[in-house]
Amino acid sequence: MTTSPIVARRGRPGYDRDSMLEVVVAAFNERGYDATSLGVIADRLGLSKSAIYHHFASKEQMLEVALGKALDALEAVFDAPEATSGPVVSRIRYVVRGAVLVLCEQMPFVTLLLRLRGNTPIELEAMRRRREIDRKLGALFELSREEGTLRADMDPRIAERLTFGMVNSIVEWYRPDGPVSPEQLADSVLELVRTGLREPTSL
Repeated sequence: MTTSPIVARRGRPGYDRDSMLEVVVAAFNERGYDATSLGVIADRLGLSKSAIYHHFASKEQMLEVALGKALDALEAVFDAPEATSGPVVSRIRYVVRGAVLVLCEQMPFVTLLLRLRGNTPIELEAMRRRREIDRKLGALFELSREEGTLRADMDPRIAERLTFGMVNSIVEWYRPDGPVSPEQLADSVLELVRTGLREPTSL
């Protein structure tokens, strides 16, 4: 049969790199990265270990690529022109809304990022990049306080932690197939940020 070799190379049901990574990340999130062996990944995929190497050189590369998907998307929000210029209040709105949308769109990958323990150089680098994102939001709240749009009794660093704490908690309960769309969720989070951190008539 001429089709059998092709089916064998593609596996069951057949994966490209992105679809394979989704299965891998689900395993990492369920079992933990350290506890997920290449054998577990091969079983989940229905592939031989050698077939996996056609797409990824190692388990470490799988982790690096997966974390990159989350971090690249978040960094793109904070590096966008809407986040780096214009009124500070508008910039805060843009990055908070954008972070929520990224989390909803890349939830398995962001979940993996948030659960890192820092046990490998790849994890440590990802955590460094995440801290830099946190720092950028903190800097925006600092500017907001300086211009009088962040309530005077709120420390910008606390504002940043409270905001990202609320956003990050979404991975624990939000379901993309539920009744609330990512856009509605982003609006709700932004409204809470507005009412909790603003001075009257600001944000």
